[in-house]
Amino acid sequence: MTSKKLVNSVTGCADDALAGLVACNANLQLLQGHRVALRSDLDSLKGRVALLSGGGSGHEPAHAGFVGKGMLTGVIAGAVFTSPAVGSILAAIRAVAQAGTVGTLLIVKNYTGDRLNFGLAREQARAEGIPVEMVVIGDDSAFTVLKKAGRRGLCGTVLIHKVAGALAEAGVGLEEITERVSVVAKAMGTLGVSLSSCSVPGSRPTFELAADEVELGLGIHGEAGVRRIKMATASEIVTLMLDHMTNPSNVSHVPVQAGSSVVLMVNNLGGLSFLELGIIADAAVRSLEGRGVKIARALVGTFMSALEMPGLSLTLLLVDQPLLKLIDAETTASAWPNVPKVSVTGRKRSRAAPAEPLEAPDSTAAGGVASKRMVLVLEQVCTSLLGLEEHLNALDRAAGDGDCGTTHSRAARAIQEWLKEGPPPASPAQLLSKLSLLLLEKMGGSSGALYGLFLTAAAQPLKAKTDLPAWSAAMDAGLEAMQKYGKAAPGDRTMLDSLWAAGQELRAWKSPGADLFQILTKAVQSAEDAAQATKNMEAGAGRASYISSARLDQPDPGAVAAAAILRAILEVLQSQGV
Repeated sequence: MTSKKLVNSVTGCADDALAGLVACNANLQLLQGHRVALRSDLDSLKGRVALLSGGGSGHEPAHAGFVGKGMLTGVIAGAVFTSPAVGSILAAIRAVAQAGTVGTLLIVKNYTGDRLNFGLAREQARAEGIPVEMVVIGDDSAFTVLKKAGRRGLCGTVLIHKVAGALAEAGVGLEEITERVSVVAKAMGTLGVSLSSCSVPGSRPTFELAADEVELGLGIHGEAGVRRIKMATASEIVTLMLDHMTNPSNVSHVPVQAGSSVVLMVNNLGGLSFLELGIIADAAVRSLEGRGVKIARALVGTFMSALEMPGLSLTLLLVDQPLLKLIDAETTASAWPNVPKVSVTGRKRSRAAPAEPLEAPDSTAAGGVASKRMVLVLEQVCTSLLGLEEHLNALDRAAGDGDCGTTHSRAARAIQEWLKEGPPPASPAQLLSKLSLLLLEKMGGSSGALYGLFLTAAAQPLKAKTDLPAWSAAMDAGLEAMQKYGKAAPGDRTMLDSLWAAGQELRAWKSPGADLFQILTKAVQSAEDAAQATKNMEAGAGRASYISSARLDQPDPGAVAAAAILRAILEVLQSQGV
């Protein structure tokens, strides 16, 4: 079965892709009648060397993404994974020559079709009196024994575009640019790895991999690599790749050793997530620096892809300061990253965490009656939540990912561990603030954030007073914060329903002579009733709001958990005869 692709037609996809890029980039123009993109300021290049490159489509952003001041003058694109036509290459050479350039360098990846077609166009142009040189780039480090066809051209070609572009922009002549980039090309290597294949529009995947296999040493056209290895961690795969690339017994190795200075490219072959790419980049930096290699620059992104292939390539280029200056030179090419001109190795990558604000001394001595009572309350809350773990998870499976009980149990265990470290603050404001930080760090999920918000806001009214009116105000402040940032309202079938019901009852504490237990008991009962009532509500917030109400025939697990917490508090206070 062919793969799905968002194209207008299989035959026109390469033309459409190039047209879209040019339409959105004012620095580019199409050459009429050809699949060629040129700098829109071509006439400003009189007296300078032109740089042309290209190849099959499907490697985006290569090659057109690297057209611009300081990089390529233009590119010639073939159909997907197909060398461009000789006539289009020749037309591009003629176009830049007629614009007044003093010579053209063709930068060609080492593939038979590209060598033949660019080579033939070069010969025809030279026959017309146009000075044209050609460099063939082979940076593949996969093969341990040199093949007759030589090393394949891979992502390292982009670095040659950059070096040649900087030289051309500086006014260097054709012969010198050709010589210098030929030397640079011998000081780099690239190795690719992929989790699976890619598929040309209208076709099936080019190869199959078992679920526990990855392909090592593959090219950029969907062809298989040099060997298959078992799936491993990102760090292990990166280590294997760098070992292979730098092994002196490998005829295509890069002579990188301790003390070497390199430019590192971490290239997405098309289908790798940015998350994975970051993990790979971190592993590559750590592995190279662990070998004593200095990373002068690191380029991470998609530079030369193979359609949607979920894989990556690593490129190493040995550099000195003059070469690094060319890498750092300015360019307007849209796909070249804005890399700081600072060495990766040796740079301070972290800064000290901000100092915590000084806490006011606890007004009640640690270990006092109030502190011991708080320990009993928290222990009972934790016991209740741990006992409800499976029940809450079961309720959550109907509308979420089934982890509400796990999340609350994680919070309970974090509180238990915290209590082992010493008595909690006796000051209610400090206690709630500490619990807020603990839950924000340990509980996770939206529940952790909501409880953190609630406790942080509730702590504020308790800084001045701790009488019953202050506790009522604390409840109001917590509820207001939850609504402000959580965007839930009473009746939305969330944990807020239970807390809101309790909060309305607790406002009676603000009346003179209010009875603590009578009002708290009524508040807890209201919270439990509200939790049960959520089974008849249509979810208006949270993950459950995306689920059909017909499936929500059980109470909201967050509301049940909140009511259980209030019940545990009441039971301990009653047992203590507060």
